[in-house]
Amino acid sequence: MVAGGVDNSPGRLRDCPGFGRVWTAATISGFGSYVTTLAIQVLIVVTLHEGAGGVGLVSSARWLPYLLFGLLAGVLVERSRRRPLLIATDLGRGLLLIAVPLLALTHRLSLPVLMGFTAVFGLMSLVGDAAAQSFLPRVVPPHLLTAANARLDQSDAVAQTSGPALAGGLISVLGAPVAVLIDAASYLTSALLLLRIPTVEPPRTPVSLRGIRAEATEGLRWVYSHPTLRPLALNTHGWFLCNAAAGAVLPPFALRTLGLSAFGLGVAMAVGGVGGLIGSLAATRLGAGFGAGRVVIAARAGTAAAWLLVALSTPHWLGWALFAGAQLLVGLSMGAENANEMGYWQAATPDALQARTNATRRSINRAMIVVGAPAGGFLADALGYRAMLYTAAAGFLIVSATLAASRFRTARIGDAAAAQK
Repeated sequence: MVAGGVDNSPGRLRDCPGFGRVWTAATISGFGSYVTTLAIQVLIVVTLHEGAGGVGLVSSARWLPYLLFGLLAGVLVERSRRRPLLIATDLGRGLLLIAVPLLALTHRLSLPVLMGFTAVFGLMSLVGDAAAQSFLPRVVPPHLLTAANARLDQSDAVAQTSGPALAGGLISVLGAPVAVLIDAASYLTSALLLLRIPTVEPPRTPVSLRGIRAEATEGLRWVYSHPTLRPLALNTHGWFLCNAAAGAVLPPFALRTLGLSAFGLGVAMAVGGVGGLIGSLAATRLGAGFGAGRVVIAARAGTAAAWLLVALSTPHWLGWALFAGAQLLVGLSMGAENANEMGYWQAATPDALQARTNATRRSINRAMIVVGAPAGGFLADALGYRAMLYTAAAGFLIVSATLAASRFRTARIGDAAAAQK
């Protein structure tokens, strides 16, 4: 390995030193994260007796650090070695998650406390995410990035097929707060695996606030002046806005309107994991055959259809089946989309700009969650869950149509990688 890239061109992922540990670490922490996702949602709705607005507020707090510190984090990560940051943020998140059951046992867990906890967790995730997405191109050469992202998506999908169902069972037996300990253990294990990755990174640039504005501006300029990354970035911001609004409505809609138990909701989410696995398994071939642009556009149209099915679900076995089918379609769409979208971003961006561009777009995407989650939640509480779900489905359809009208529709990862040479 060499700084900023790879000094040879392995033909398979198994020939890339370190990728196996990156993959294993991501799989383990992803498994735990799906347990926590369901546990927190059930905790808000069932334990704290909050509605969609409460779900939206906690989600907003989780992503608020991306809005406040995203550009700063991107520059600082760019100046740092990325593997130590990954290890430190995994350790920090693991220790932080242990606080949830402790607060619950001492009866000090409330919505404001949970929001504060998720905000600190989000700050650690901001740094960890920027480092993770920028670290992968140092382990894997450009022509294998789609396959690498697809492999990561596949493991994430496997985690989603078992994590939520296990979480539902654990929540039923132990309670939602204690189930969070599974995620704490997964982050600590991930940190230990990352310690053993054999990679050489460039020397660390001294960390200071000097020049941050200029470097952050350079990252912004790259994203929003690029002929194909610009429409993708802007469209993805809209996708996150719709997804945040819909995501805030989903837990109370499933638990209250449809009458699902925590275990039933976990099973439905697990079906989504099956879809994600199938989609990610097909992602590389779909991208090679149709181009990343067309795959992403079609997947976003599929997401619109899936949320329409959610809105049409009713509180009996046929409605529950429709709800699970909608989760399957969401998983299929996102599984096929993510590897192609991420592979294109990473292939089109120079190594020197990876952390800044990743942090820039992620920060604005998460800003959409900060706004969209509480707005969608409170509107749903006021107007009805179904009305908000129909609105979100229409929003996803607009997102797909506008991306189809842009230059991104012809985007191919091979062309982006060739332009970097």
